[in-house]
Amino acid sequence: MKIAVPTNDGTTVSRHFGRSAAFQVFEVQNGKITGREMRRNDAQHKHEQGDCGHHHQDSGPHSHAGIVSILAGCEIVICGGMGWRAAEALQSAGIVPVVGPVEGSAEGAVMAYLNGELAADPDAICRCGH
Repeated sequence: MKIAVPTNDGTTVSRHFGRSAAFQVFEVQNGKITGREMRRNDAQHKHEQGDCGHHHQDSGPHSHAGIVSILAGCEIVICGGMGWRAAEALQSAGIVPVVGPVEGSAEGAVMAYLNGELAADPDAICRCGH
């Protein structure tokens, strides 16, 4: 199984899924991390966090197809925040978004999930207009 975590520095969890610089993708077998790879997020969203529903003139309405394609082969995405449209796009592609109070290391977040210590928080998905 592959689990992706958005990151800006390759180590810690990014607070915003769509604006992350990259995704750390962990290969997991039998409850243990057996490999990892970094995938650049060339489909970054340009709007500011908290600017929901008010896209900058250079971004316009956006599609999540680019980010979904970057995450091809992943089954789960763990992140601290995500918009509802991104969550729907992931779910449509068969990727489960686990959105909740996630901070610290990407590896720590994956291990917390694998140990049953991290649960999705439906209120962490932004339900505004973006």
